[in-house]
Amino acid sequence: NTSKPEESLEKEQQQAAVVEVLQQLPEKQQQCFLLRSWEGLSVRDTASVMGCSEGSVKTHYSRATMKLKQLLEEEHDINL
Repeated sequence: NTSKPEESLEKEQQQAAVVEVLQQLPEKQQQCFLLRSWEGLSVRDTASVMGCSEGSVKTHYSRATMKLKQLLEEEHDINL
């Protein structure tokens, strides 16, 4: 691992900020974002897990990412 300690700390702080902001989203958006981004599930697999349509997954994910980006920029000065 060639990353510097300060880069590692910054990454940890950004991850903590994402988790904090993620908790402000509606439950379905949280679940969709976690399944798609952190678990790496496909739209189809996410829809199956969530018991909804693929279109709903796309909508929840889009809304979650837009809101996360907005909140991170406003509250934590993190530009994604």
